[in-house]
Amino acid sequence: MNELIDTWNIHNRINIYLLDAINEEFLTDVSASKGRNVGEQYAHIHNVRLMWLKASSPDLLEGLTKIEKGMISKELLKEELLKSAEAISKLLEKGFGENKIKGFKPHPSAFLGYLISHESHHRGQILLALKQSGHPIDQKTQYGLWEWGSR
Repeated sequence: MNELIDTWNIHNRINIYLLDAINEEFLTDVSASKGRNVGEQYAHIHNVRLMWLKASSPDLLEGLTKIEKGMISKELLKEELLKSAEAISKLLEKGFGENKIKGFKPHPSAFLGYLISHESHHRGQILLALKQSGHPIDQKTQYGLWEWGSR
């Protein structure tokens, strides 16, 4: 179980690592196909975590705030993502202990896979939006996204 929780925590550190590499003014970048801008993608990741916490373990929502469009900043995104990741960690610990996540089937390992897949999809959209807006992430950071052993 500890390795699975650690996997979640590494994944979140990768999200933060990318956020740290993005200039504040580029949070409004949008991909050519439109949709959410970079900051809104991060807010969506956080807000989906809150949605799952509300459905599965509302007690873990204490101190967490939904991020609305008009309030997006790098500082707020980082602060809230760190808090929601910690709450999800606790949900996963509880879920692995009970062998279930309320409202999700089939099991906690699949829930972890779902969360990482969902957030990684949006991380890809963030990278694409930045690239198409003329603000690609530097190569060192791009490679760093795959260095799970050192994050």
